[in-house]
Amino acid sequence: MKDCKYSVLMSVYKNEKSSFLKESIDSMLNQTLKPSDFVIVCDGPLTNELDILLGKFNKEYPELIHIVRLEKNVGLGLALREGLKYCKYDLVARMDADDIAFHDRCEKQIEIMNEKRVQIVSGTILEFTDDIGHIVTKRVVPESNEEIVERAKLRNPFNHNCVMYSKIAVENAGSYRHCPWFEDYYLWVRMIQCGYEGWNIQEPLLYARAGDEMYQRRGGLKYMKAMLSFKWKLKKIGFYSWKSFIISAGIHMVVCLIPNSMRGFIYKRVLHK
Repeated sequence: MKDCKYSVLMSVYKNEKSSFLKESIDSMLNQTLKPSDFVIVCDGPLTNELDILLGKFNKEYPELIHIVRLEKNVGLGLALREGLKYCKYDLVARMDADDIAFHDRCEKQIEIMNEKRVQIVSGTILEFTDDIGHIVTKRVVPESNEEIVERAKLRNPFNHNCVMYSKIAVENAGSYRHCPWFEDYYLWVRMIQCGYEGWNIQEPLLYARAGDEMYQRRGGLKYMKAMLSFKWKLKKIGFYSWKSFIISAGIHMVVCLIPNSMRGFIYKRVLHK
């Protein structure tokens, strides 16, 4: 296990807070099973504060941390697609720029990947506001591959911000594509269609920042149009039947259009169970 090498893949853009980014990077550098490669994609120009912070990390870990700079902001899907090309190892741990990983997250994921012979593993996330002592909810995703395939017909079956996967499997499925808000879900479905299998660890692996703005992003006409476009993609590639498309899109449309306070309640009390 100690000799197992893996890459970390993170995307950063100009609106990130430097203090959150530092916490996120530190949590991955301090894993019980430390990464051998850390790819950070700068999705367009960053603030001076963020550039200084990344420069310090790069100077301190010159052989580990690799900064990939994109000339303009292309969105998460295409930024990760580009960053994945630079990852040196087949095992890749995804990490967002404002979350905090449990110290043994990656070790547990690699153990499961070896034990279950699966190509993608995530786990439970704890959502918090202000600090990790203030947990507001947790997002639990189904454990077994059979349950994951069933969940995928209605909702995202993995927590993208704490997923670990095989780079080969991801690239064989077409890698990340531009699909705003749903770039990860679209990838999981294509991996399922390719016959790749997954597993979700039924214990917390990551602290994720939450707040009203997160639920606001999951509502409104712009989000709803993106959602319908994504659901239609799943219908076109044969993952959805007409019945599945109508049920999934219908439920999601209602959630998009209700007031933000009610949407937050539904995500916290219903959809995260």
